[in-house]
Amino acid sequence: MELSVILSQIENENDEEIERILHEYNTENCRTFSFDKKEEDARIRLCRALLGVLGRVAPPRCQSTCLETLRILSRDKRVLGPVSTREGILTLAGLARVGRDAPRGTGGEEQEQEQDEEDEEEEERVVVEALKCLCNVVFNSTQAQQVGAEVQLAQGLCASLQAAGAGAAPHEVGLFSLRLLFLLSALRSDVRALLRKEPRVLALLTDVLERALDVHWAGPYEVAPPDPQAPPIPSQENERAMEALKALFNITLSDSSDEDAERQLRLLVAIMRHLLLLRTHTEEKTEEAHSHAINLLSNIPSSCLDVLIDVPTQPGPEEYGGKNLAVIQVLLDFMEKRVDRGSNYKEGLTPVLSLLAESSRYHREIRRYIKARVLPPLKDVSSRPEIGTTIRNKLVRLMTHVDMGVKQSAAEFLFVLCKESVDNLVKYTGYGSAAGLLLSRGLLAGGRGETQYSDDEDSDTDEYKEAKPYINPITGHVEEPGANPMEEMTEEQKEYEAQKLVNMIDQLSRQQLIKPMGVRKDGTLAPLEETVRALRCADHSSDSDSD
Repeated sequence: MELSVILSQIENENDEEIERILHEYNTENCRTFSFDKKEEDARIRLCRALLGVLGRVAPPRCQSTCLETLRILSRDKRVLGPVSTREGILTLAGLARVGRDAPRGTGGEEQEQEQDEEDEEEEERVVVEALKCLCNVVFNSTQAQQVGAEVQLAQGLCASLQAAGAGAAPHEVGLFSLRLLFLLSALRSDVRALLRKEPRVLALLTDVLERALDVHWAGPYEVAPPDPQAPPIPSQENERAMEALKALFNITLSDSSDEDAERQLRLLVAIMRHLLLLRTHTEEKTEEAHSHAINLLSNIPSSCLDVLIDVPTQPGPEEYGGKNLAVIQVLLDFMEKRVDRGSNYKEGLTPVLSLLAESSRYHREIRRYIKARVLPPLKDVSSRPEIGTTIRNKLVRLMTHVDMGVKQSAAEFLFVLCKESVDNLVKYTGYGSAAGLLLSRGLLAGGRGETQYSDDEDSDTDEYKEAKPYINPITGHVEEPGANPMEEMTEEQKEYEAQKLVNMIDQLSRQQLIKPMGVRKDGTLAPLEETVRALRCADHSSDSDSD
């Protein structure tokens, strides 16, 4: 349909004709995501004209049709100028009832006046379409993001959700309100900081999760266990919970030392524990829910993570201090599944590795439980640590991954399980795999990290003690003895080969293809000349002392 025809009809201000012609345009373009650049000016004029219709009094059906057209147009970043203004954002926010009371007919309150059910549905459709438009415009326009921050759009969304009773708003109204809140908090750091300073925002989103996940409290920070016979989380409730979790992830990126905020965070940890033990209507959605829960937990201070295992009414084995570690096993299973997937490690695997590492660093029972499953006592050391199908083998392979973030996360996790002992890490992974982490931590010469751990000792198996003298510390396993290539050489031949090697290294060094390095006393790397000079100075000093 020609845009000029639509523009001429809008100028006539005949609401019925506007609705008819826009409905036709919407039907034709509902799946259009790329637009003709030649018609860019016409689409900009159409956006401006639609805002004019929406700014005056018009029937709800005409408003919702105009908003649907505007939503289609807002897929094109180049035509959002008129919509990204203060006037445009405020017009859409007014139609979305952002900052106002909940839409009529929701929240369980009595109607102040009788209203036809069809009209109620149309009004709700206006709210939903306006929210969808705002989501598109905010996502595609930095100017709209700036205006949204200036008019406190995020705070208005929280107020409207609060007025509607958080999770009691109609599904799509609540869903797109939460999605818009997520976008604003993701794209604007100042919005995140402002929302983080408001404890009521955490409380509001916590309430959304409680309603969506049907949470029943059994104690101050303990959710009653899910009924094994209970049906999975319904699809709509799961969708709202996921949007709330994404918004919470953004908001908790900012630090806050507020005492009430810490209480809210501990409540969130309890709800995340509950969510990790739940299942949704599909396995794919269950994994997605667990992924969002793990992302959020990775933002929570380690001091609050004791809530994951401190479940008084469901005690665990005495071996682990009576702590309930069921959710830790869920996290381990999730981690191994992501490792086995073999793709998207950076986004899919590193959050759970970081979470397990931090919780293990500060909670002894968690560390002991995980180590028993990831790094059990060594018995067979005939194969290299990276070869095999155990979780240890898989994680050691990741320690030499091409992605620096993945490599560091896997190495840090194993290092924490070894109580940050270089000797223990090398024992389980081999020096070659551990070298990257040890270099970054300045521990190439051995030693321990800075964190203090309990004094419980790691006992070696008899099999390991017997094989230990024959283990190659670089590869981490017992190698088959090979033929000595210098066995039949004369002393002159050995000297010739040694000099040849020195000359090759010198040539590569002069061409700056390699740079010979040595290890300082503090375990960090330095150019070989510097370390040799330091050794000579140390020898000279000791000779002077002896004299």
